[in-house]
Amino acid sequence: MTSHPDTKIDCSKVYVKKSTFSNEETGEFDGAFAAVPIKEGELVEKGVMRRLPYGFDGNTCPYIFTWSTERPNKTWGMGSGCAPFYNTCKEGTANTRMVRYFDEDRFEIFATRDIPVDEELLHTYISLKWRTCFKELDEIVHAGDEQK
Repeated sequence: MTSHPDTKIDCSKVYVKKSTFSNEETGEFDGAFAAVPIKEGELVEKGVMRRLPYGFDGNTCPYIFTWSTERPNKTWGMGSGCAPFYNTCKEGTANTRMVRYFDEDRFEIFATRDIPVDEELLHTYISLKWRTCFKELDEIVHAGDEQK
């Protein structure tokens, strides 16, 4: 099935199930996976972002997106589709990258390399190193690094 040409949201190449990073120590959580083979540079998913009310503190909630380049960040968003289920990894190792169109409240996710069916989709969270809700996650992702 192909999506409608006018759709703002298309996650037809992605599905969600238990993450490959989920285990007894981390607890169970979901991840996004490739439903079809995806070529390097190909659009994986596109969607919209809904801005959360002013005053919302995204430092306490890992399920929302940093939605500006401002630091400290004061603009947070809730993403559509499967995007909230992409887990993170070290910079330079992700198999996807998210392009954020802050002024249009939309995003596109592209493959950084060929991705086979059923591979978990990862992108590096832009706020991984400074959001308090990601402190423990940042330590796990960067375990073994000589310096952050």
